[in-house]
Order: sequence, then C-alpha cells, then structure tokens
Amino acid sequence: MTGNRPPVVELQDRDRRLLDELAVMRVINREQAQIVAGFRSTTRANERLLALTRIGLLSRILIEDGRALYFLAGSLENSSNKQERSAVRILFARHQLAINDLYLTCKHRPIPHGRLIRWVRFSEPLSKSIPLIPDSYFEIEINALVRPMFLEVDLGTEALPVLQKKVQLYLQLAVSGEFAKIFGQPQFRVLLVLHSDRCLENARALTAKITDKIFWFSTFDNINRDGFWSPIWLRPTGTAKQSLL
Repeated sequence: MTGNRPPVVELQDRDRRLLDELAVMRVINREQAQIVAGFRSTTRANERLLALTRIGLLSRILIEDGRALYFLAGSLENSSNKQERSAVRILFARHQLAINDLYLTCKHRPIPHGRLIRWVRFSEPLSKSIPLIPDSYFEIEINALVRPMFLEVDLGTEALPVLQKKVQLYLQLAVSGEFAKIFGQPQFRVLLVLHSDRCLENARALTAKITDKIFWFSTFDNINRDGFWSPIWLRPTGTAKQSLL
C-alpha cells in the first residue's frame, strides 16, 4: 500500500548539522533550529522540521501556547535519566531551551578575541565522590588561554537548599583535585544565570556564606539586554560588575 509509505527525504548538510546539534541540545524550538541549521525562512524551517519528523528522525511535542518542540526520535524516551524521561513536561523543556540559548550564544555568535572549544552536557554525576550533575560545562579559548566554566540555569524553580547543596559540591570539586582529574584543567568558574534580580541576590547571599570564590551571577534580562560577554556578572560579595573575559 503506497499510501502508507513514509515520504522520501534526502538529507542535506544542514539537516545533519541540526541532528548533530540536537545530540547536545536535547530539545529545540524553531527559532533555535534556524540558528543551528541556517534556515533564513521561517516557512522553510517549519517545513523541514515537519519533514524530518514525518520520516522518523525527529519527534515533536506541542507546548501550551501551540508551539512545537523537537528532539531526536527515541533519545529522551529511552533515557535512563529520570529527568530526561519526563522531558515532555514543560518545566524540563523550558529549562533546556534556556540552556540552549546560552549554548548558541557561545557557539554561533562571536566571542571577543576568543572561541568556544568545548561544550559538555551531563546525564550522570561527575564522579562517585561528587554526586553533582551540572547543567553544562564549556571551555573558551582567549589569547591561547583556556577558561573552563560550568553553567547553572535557574528559572525561578530551584529551592535554596538545592542551590546550597550544589554550591557545596562545586566547592568540593574545586578543592579536592577531582576537577583536574576529570577535565584536565587546573581551575574553573561556575556561572549561575537566574530568573530575576531577587533570585540573584538570594543566591549570592546564600553562596557568600559558604565561599566568595569561583561563582559568578547574572540574569537572563542582563544577558539579553547587554550581552553574555559584557560586564554584567557579580561575584558572591561586592557590587562591581565584571566581564567573563
């Protein structure tokens, strides 16, 4: 019965780019797909995403405003990670899309005098001794100097006790020598991007009780207004805003 046969779609280079990026990004919306694959037309992006879905390479979910989100077919449903198994829930999707926006900023937009050389996502703890699952880890190279950074995103849903535990684990990672063993770098920063100024100040106050090192704080509003690499970052103590570069 020819009517039941899936349509024939010839994969293009930008399709392969999109599929490769989804292995990192997990979930993607149309706007992010346009950046990754280089679609210049919204109509063309929608048509291509639908075609890749129809031939079984992508799966699609609709969120409450009717917009579609796409992920590699079978990649999330079959995951052993409890969070990923529930990825169709809107909370996870929004969190991952926010991480993706920052990933795209680092990879697909210019970094002054630098470049992204590594981006890692995690589905398991870093080690048996440090049960920490970061949102992401990346390295940028600036004037031949590598700057390693962990990324944590909070959309206003993370309770302070959870953040406190993460701060303690990151501090343990910094002083134990485990970081150098895993990543081959001597030291790192932790970037916390938060939902609001109030969340930022609460996170800073909590962190300052534990350490005044390694942590940097900003908000999505600051990033969207001034840029990720601008002097928009605060440390646990002090009022001077700094650049990551």
